[in-house]
Amino acid sequence: MIERYTPSKIGVIWNEDEKFSRFLKIEELLCEALERSKKIPKGVSKAFKKVKISTTKIKKIEEKTHHDIIAFLKHISPQLGKNAQYLHLGMTSSDLLDTTLAWQIKDVSEVILKDLDAVLLEVKKKAVKYKDTLCMGRTHGVHAELYSFGLKFLYLYNDLLKERQLLADSLSYVACGKISGAVGTFAHHDLKIEEYICKKIGIGNALVSTQIVSRERVAYYLSLLSLIGSSLERFATEIRHLHRNEVDEVKEPFYKGQKGSSAMPHKQNPIICERLCGLSRLLRSNMVAASENINLWHERDISHSSVERIILPDSTAALDYMLLKFKDVIKNLKVNKQSMKKNIELNRGIIYSQKLLIKLMNKGVSRMAAYDIVQKVSLEVINDNSNFKDKALKDVKLKKLLKKKELEDIFNPYSYLSNINKIYKRFGLS
Repeated sequence: MIERYTPSKIGVIWNEDEKFSRFLKIEELLCEALERSKKIPKGVSKAFKKVKISTTKIKKIEEKTHHDIIAFLKHISPQLGKNAQYLHLGMTSSDLLDTTLAWQIKDVSEVILKDLDAVLLEVKKKAVKYKDTLCMGRTHGVHAELYSFGLKFLYLYNDLLKERQLLADSLSYVACGKISGAVGTFAHHDLKIEEYICKKIGIGNALVSTQIVSRERVAYYLSLLSLIGSSLERFATEIRHLHRNEVDEVKEPFYKGQKGSSAMPHKQNPIICERLCGLSRLLRSNMVAASENINLWHERDISHSSVERIILPDSTAALDYMLLKFKDVIKNLKVNKQSMKKNIELNRGIIYSQKLLIKLMNKGVSRMAAYDIVQKVSLEVINDNSNFKDKALKDVKLKKLLKKKELEDIFNPYSYLSNINKIYKRFGLS
């Protein structure tokens, strides 16, 4: 991911210096585990603590070896002296690569989960604040029925809360290393060596592997990142629609000194939300690439490797960037209640049509007959730009079926929120 969209806490986990430091730690833990099982002399692992890593020198060696692990081993071997004879003992490159990758996934996920928690907090605050704020509910982009503006946030809160749980739970499956050797048979080490190393760095170990752990794990992880990104995108799209001049119900923050257009000084564009929508497309594309990586030859080929070096850093960086930006948008969202009220009044009362329909059915009128009566009045209102309540009060059929008070009661806007507290109670909110 380019620097512009890479949060520092994510970037540092994926940088080359950090990767080689983790390689070194795993090599040290291997010797530590072998010492404990009396396979090598005591004290070998301590030699690794004195090793100084130079990424520049490793890259220079790799120009000749065309193999990053061998370049790494050639770089640290002279520093280990006689202890180098135990370096990488019984391991294959993917033991180092996959175990490091699982470790990195665990650490970036902790950053993402923390930033997701911050988003959840802001979304929950807005859900509570605007619980009783009436706005226009829309389906197909068209006015439907009255809605709670807070419910928009609660709906998002529910999805993100479930997705957070899925991501956290996934790590026991996704963040798993392996020290099982060239084809996963543990031909050169006892299984306890793998368990010891993985436990020490805080990850799980794959119960079975080939030369690599299955790439279904990475594909699942990328699907969850994509899912969270898509939820953010959906709400960003909602903000973009409500931001339009014709709607003007919300605006993303426009900061002091910010410019909206090089040509039109008046512009205040929803650029953050548009950026979130764009990055979400990237997450979905990377999810597809991760799924393509599942199919490998026999016990392993490396067609997945080049892809993962791009999609995992990029996807984790992009999602965390999205979370940070989304949190600021929600926290500083500008809400225009007056425009919400104005937009409700634009439909001249036809949004109460279903209430009238149900009222007639409760009076014993068949559904289809009631539907025809209400639709006739609604279409008259639409065609002659009149008012639904006025038309209903004057309609001959309706006057015969309903008393004036019964008709007037239908047009209470807050009746649509009569069960809103019960919905919020499901989340322990009020």
